[in-house]
Amino acid sequence: MQNDVIVPALIQEAPWSWCFWLFFLSFFLSAESQGQTNPIFKDYLPGSSDNPQQNTPVEPTSLWKQTSHSHNLPPGLEYLNQLDQIIIHQQVELLEAILGTETSSKYEIKNHLGQRVYFAVEENGCFDRKLCSPIRSFTIRISDNVGREVIRVIRPLRCNSCCFPCFLQELEVQSPPGTIAGYVVQNWDPFLPKFTIQNQSKEDVLKIIGPYATCGCFDDVDFEVKTLNEMTTIGKISKYWSGFVNNVFTNTANFGIQVPVDLDVRIKAVMIGACFLIDLMFFENSLDGL
Repeated sequence: MQNDVIVPALIQEAPWSWCFWLFFLSFFLSAESQGQTNPIFKDYLPGSSDNPQQNTPVEPTSLWKQTSHSHNLPPGLEYLNQLDQIIIHQQVELLEAILGTETSSKYEIKNHLGQRVYFAVEENGCFDRKLCSPIRSFTIRISDNVGREVIRVIRPLRCNSCCFPCFLQELEVQSPPGTIAGYVVQNWDPFLPKFTIQNQSKEDVLKIIGPYATCGCFDDVDFEVKTLNEMTTIGKISKYWSGFVNNVFTNTANFGIQVPVDLDVRIKAVMIGACFLIDLMFFENSLDGL
């Protein structure tokens, strides 16, 4: 009779004991899992800059990095292969400074030491310069120090106003002359000057984004060179402040181009063309330099 009383009591207490053991087992397993480090965040400390950005898109660099060997480069562009900074100095025209008349622009293209690498001359008609000054068509021939033409920049007559988004600026760069190296295409934006750098196949490679105001009084004006997602800045095109007298009474300008040294030399040539386009669009009039 006593055994009959004990057995039902054990049966009644069994579910509680099972619950206790299940709770203990689940607690042990959870504590063990917390002790293991997720391999994705292994060795990560809060506040560290090594936090992996899983959701951040990776921008491909194969479109703008140099892949050709030096012997496959366009003739005359071999020297650009080792440059990460290019200085463009517009020469002062005496006739333009005295009479105020618009003349064809001439530029010296130098390395960071100030040594001349190329010389550029603008070709167009007097009619274009007088009536269509900021948006005028032109052909700029860029020659090396022995007089060999290595780059040709061609700009047709197009609009640059946000009111005409279907006919904005587009510039073609050839190197060697007759062979397409790339394009500079203006993008429509109501506030910022934006351009896209394209390769010879018209594939988008890089973006150029300027400031809200391009009139830099006593300061430089920077146009940032960015990747296609506009998240990373890899260089810039800067219009240097040249002094009050030079900026008011002449149209001459000094520019600097800073790009990665491993940027494709064809894209570097296109960046030079983009600098000419920016100069004529935003800094052609003397008072724009203020």
